[in-house]
Amino acid sequence: MPIDPNFEQNREKVDEENGVAVWGPVDPPEEQGIHGTHVAVDYDICIADGACLEDCPVDVFTWVDTPDHPTSELKVEPTHEDQCIDCMLCVDVCPVDAIDVDPGRAGRI
Repeated sequence: MPIDPNFEQNREKVDEENGVAVWGPVDPPEEQGIHGTHVAVDYDICIADGACLEDCPVDVFTWVDTPDHPTSELKVEPTHEDQCIDCMLCVDVCPVDAIDVDPGRAGRI
């Protein structure tokens, strides 16, 4: 199942890591939630293939450790989501639809 494009309405902001909003539920290591607002990554379905990180023209993403997560122990965090140019390349290359970019959420980072 792809990332919920309405996560802001359907989930609660429960934390902030590295300056990035975290939307619950979060119950590590299995549930990591959605990280980011303008550029959002669902850590629970991200398989960390790195396509988004490699293809992003403005380096929005960085690797972060997610020890013992059943899908992968690394995830891509939208650490620099404020630099996003809304090209949607990361959305297009994600093989599991774990990323959502919404230009309308840019002002709510």
